[in-house]
Amino acid sequence: MNTRERFRAAMNFRPFDRLPMIEWAHWWDKTVQRWLGEGLPAGMTDRYELYQYFGLDMYRQDWLRACGPGCPAPASHGAGIVETEADYDRLRPLLFPADVVDGRRWEDWAAEQARGESVLWFTLEGFFWFSRTLLGIERHLFAFYDQPDLMHRINDDLADWMLGIVDRIGEFCAPDFMTFAEDMSYNNGPMLSRDMFDEFMKPYYARVIPALRKRGILAIIDSDGDITTPAHWFEDAGLDGILPLERQAGVDIARLRAEHPRMRFIGHFDKMTMDKGEAAMRAEFERLLPTAARGGFLPSVDHQTPPGVSLANYRIYLALFREYAEEAGRRSRRPAEGAR
Repeated sequence: MNTRERFRAAMNFRPFDRLPMIEWAHWWDKTVQRWLGEGLPAGMTDRYELYQYFGLDMYRQDWLRACGPGCPAPASHGAGIVETEADYDRLRPLLFPADVVDGRRWEDWAAEQARGESVLWFTLEGFFWFSRTLLGIERHLFAFYDQPDLMHRINDDLADWMLGIVDRIGEFCAPDFMTFAEDMSYNNGPMLSRDMFDEFMKPYYARVIPALRKRGILAIIDSDGDITTPAHWFEDAGLDGILPLERQAGVDIARLRAEHPRMRFIGHFDKMTMDKGEAAMRAEFERLLPTAARGGFLPSVDHQTPPGVSLANYRIYLALFREYAEEAGRRSRRPAEGAR
């Protein structure tokens, strides 16, 4: 199988030759800097160059931001740039840029995708993430109660912009999947209630997801933390899957698969095992293997590989990844063993 065939088979619960070997997120810059001192070729910091160097499958991502050129930066991390609807009116001309899609890039990527050499995906800031970017962390959480009209207005404008992005990218190809960046859960679960989700987020997913489905693009939520509870909300809203399934937040792939038999998942390999040697990493792959072999789940580091991981240990991780990727493929082709 080529890279794209392998992705499509695994994510659609069909037999595959091996699991895709992917890093869904770029490595931490401090991780790469450490590796440069441990034998990584000098100057090798580009994400896609590193994919090739490590023998990973090529997954190309375009993160498309709704704040255009000239949009002011917040005064500090977590601060906002909007307090009132009048502020939003003043800022509105700097938001939702019409020319954010790089046509030349997508033309080149589409040709590569057509040859089966890569999987393409794009990221949009979602209906929790983007309003938080504008309002700031604290004000955003109050705004669900104190400024509901503004919240709906922001998300209505955002949905309009997203639909234009989908149409523009669709002029070049149908990406294999996309992610809504949300980060609306942390270690203790979601930061809003089901009622707030249904009122302020679900209607806007309902506008965008049909456009994605029409083009065959899987819609996946990117949220850190414990997504066990909101996974049900996302599925009800029509989302196809979730990443990165952080193990340290208590997420369990076996439970997710039992509760969501047709959803797709990416990530979940516990990064905290990666500095502990082969036995710890092998045990982690053993934990993931039964679910991965049944399809719809692509194991990958559950966030970025941390700088505590040496290059030597990362090479052990890759060797184990290939071993278990091939074993999952063998199991996926044995229907009698329940691997399909």
